Formats: sequence, C-alpha cells, structure tokens
Amino acid sequence: MGPHAATPLPAWRLAAYGATAVPLAMAALPIYVHVPKFYADVMGLNLMAIGGLLLMARVFDAVQDPLLGYWSDLTRDRKGGRMVWVVIGTPMLALGMLGLFRPPSWEPGALTGWFLGMLALVYLAFSMVQISYQAYGAEISDHPVERTRVTAFREGLGLVGVFLAAALPQVLAESSGPREGYAQFALLFVPLLLVLTGLTLAASPKPVVRRAAVTREAFRAMLKPLRNTRFRSLLLIFVFNGIAASIPATLVLFYIEDVVQRPDWSAHFLIAYFAAGACGMPLWLKLSAVLGKGRTWGIGMAVSIVAFIWAFLLGAGDAVPFMVICVLSGLGLGADLALPPSILADVIDDDERAGLGRNEGAYFGLWNLVTKMNLALAAGIALPALALLGYQSKVTTSPQALMYLAGIYALVPCALKAVAGVALLWSPFFARPHSQKALP
Repeated sequence: MGPHAATPLPAWRLAAYGATAVPLAMAALPIYVHVPKFYADVMGLNLMAIGGLLLMARVFDAVQDPLLGYWSDLTRDRKGGRMVWVVIGTPMLALGMLGLFRPPSWEPGALTGWFLGMLALVYLAFSMVQISYQAYGAEISDHPVERTRVTAFREGLGLVGVFLAAALPQVLAESSGPREGYAQFALLFVPLLLVLTGLTLAASPKPVVRRAAVTREAFRAMLKPLRNTRFRSLLLIFVFNGIAASIPATLVLFYIEDVVQRPDWSAHFLIAYFAAGACGMPLWLKLSAVLGKGRTWGIGMAVSIVAFIWAFLLGAGDAVPFMVICVLSGLGLGADLALPPSILADVIDDDERAGLGRNEGAYFGLWNLVTKMNLALAAGIALPALALLGYQSKVTTSPQALMYLAGIYALVPCALKAVAGVALLWSPFFARPHSQKALP
C-alpha cells in the first residue's frame, strides 16, 4: 500500500478536489434533461430531429473519449500532470454552455447546425475536463475504503450542482421567460465553473506516485483496459445500469408535464430525487465498508427498482405519490454514484499487480465512452420511438400514447436495471471481501 493507505485524507482537501464536480454536474443535467425540451418547446425543433442530433453528437463524443484518456495518461508525469487538460477544457466548456443556452433566433435549418456545433463543443470540453478529473481522483489513494470517500465527496458535491441545475432554470424561466431564463442560467454557470475549478487545481490532495504505463502506442493503450477480465465484467453491469438511468433522465420532464401534469413541480421533483441521493450516500459508504462495494451496489439497485416501478401506474395529479417515488428511488441513486467509480479504481490495481503499470486515463476514457453511449441510446431510441408511437410534447392527450410514455419512462429502465443486478450477482464483485479494514 502507498503512503495514503492508513491515514484518512483531510475532509477539506477532498472537498477541494470535489469542488469541480459542482459545475460539471450543472453542465451535465441540463444537457441530458433540459436540452431536449428546451429545443423542442422553446426553439421549435421536433423530437425526431432532436433525438437524431443528440445520438449523432453523443456517438462522436463517445468515440473521442478513449483518445482523450490516452493523452491524459501521457501527460500524467509531465509538468502540470493530467490536470492540464482541466485547464484547457474549462474555458471551452464555458463558451459551449453559453452558445447552447443562448442560441440565435435562426430558422430551423440553421438552428439545427448551431445546435449540433454547440453540442460538439460542450461534449469535447466536458470530456476533456471530466476524464482527467476522474482519473486524478483514482490516483489520490491506494486504500479501498478511502477511494470510496474520494468518490463520495466528488459525487456528493456533484449533487449540489445537480440541485442548482434542477432549480435555477425553472426559477429563472418563471421570472424571465424560458428563453431568457436558460440564457441567465448559462451566465451564472461561467463564473462558478472558473472559481470552483481553480479551487480544485489549487488545493486537491496530491496523487500517490505510480509506475508509468508501459506502452505509448495509442491504439494498444486505449484498448488495454479491455484485456482486464474484471473491467469487462464491470463494464457489462455498467452498460445495463447506465441505460436504465439514462432513459428516465431524458424523459422525466415530458413525463412530469404530460403524465403527472404538474410541470410547476418539476424542480421540486428533481431536487427531492437528488437530495435523497445525497442523504443516502453516507449510508452506502458505511454499508460498503461492511458488506463490500459489489453487494452494497446490488442492494442499491434493488431499492431503485422497487421504488421506481410504481411510476408506470401514476396519472394526472399524482404529484405526492411521484414525490415519494423520487425520494425512495433517489436513495438508490447514492449507490450508483459512489460505488462504481470506486470499484473501477480497485480494478485498475489489477494492471499494477501484473506489472503493466497504471493507465487511469485509458480506463476512465472507456468508462466515459460507455456513459455517453448509454445516454446516446436513451435519447436516440426513446425520443424517436415515442414520436413514432404518436406522442408529441404538450399536444398528446391520447391515453394510449401517454401509456407508452409511462412505460418507456418507468418499466423499461426497471427491466434493464434488473438485468444489471443479475450480471452483478454473477460477477466477481459480489463476493464478500476477505478483509476490508476501515480507515482509523
């Protein structure tokens, strides 16, 4: 074990590292949740076009992630380390968010090109920052429990960004109108991004010294994680679990407006969901130290399924039952946020034990590729499928079309999460750890 194995890192240092997660979450939630509805209802693009553009942009974005991870690994041992990519990507992300949420008043054809260009810029910058940021986090400690503390701080502070992203657009839209409200949100985002990223760069814990990666051949380095048996097993679980989470994220605002018919409660639902995730995270952290990360993650999946499946049965005016569902399924969210990245950091140790060096950037590059593909499939399949089934936002009143919306929103994700749970049950991560001593 390295020098950080037996001594807990100061909480303020972990908080400084986690600070960048706030603006990253503030960028991610609107892209995945608000952008489809904003460009459909406010800017006038149709759902089929939006779904296709999101699929196109996310596929392109996902393909670049392994290369960004490889470049991050190459710069790890140079001056400034891999965090130089955070410095480069931060101003690009600021410009992209301004362009995405302050679009020009162009006709649909030109606006489609603008939309695609801004998506590409935001995705490139976001990946550039996030991959190196997450890879750096995996290098902070050697200790399994301490690694979960690192991810819990990062993901917990990320939920603060989620709260802001969930509440601010609606509050600003109600006071200034939807178009101006999202523009104001982007203007608030920029200084917060710059300040909190600066805090991370200045005060994060120093990484543990690692052996350098053994290869500088780009293609081999990018695909190296796929030779790790445990990584392939983890990736399979993550794919099904990730798509299960991405479909509701894409459809939640449509579901709230047309099924529950309480769009005025949208921010409250989102905040309740993510607040429950934040409150539940300490529980999952402590439980994982006793039961192991895999078993604890499986319990979190089961909680999410049992809570969320009831959303299929709700109808107009069922705001309180849906709020209960948001809170209970949100508790399961904490396990999804804190445990998989911590398990991934443990899996990367396999290469070091085998004398292959460490390639955190390559691993998190592929990890982010899968995350993006999950979101691409959710938007690129769910939105066009609903359009083909006769659903149209704010227009559809057909009970059958609304049933399709509720089914794709609630039942499909639960089925996919159940598949992920079975894959986890048969994986090496579900075995009880021989010993996993907590930090003093």
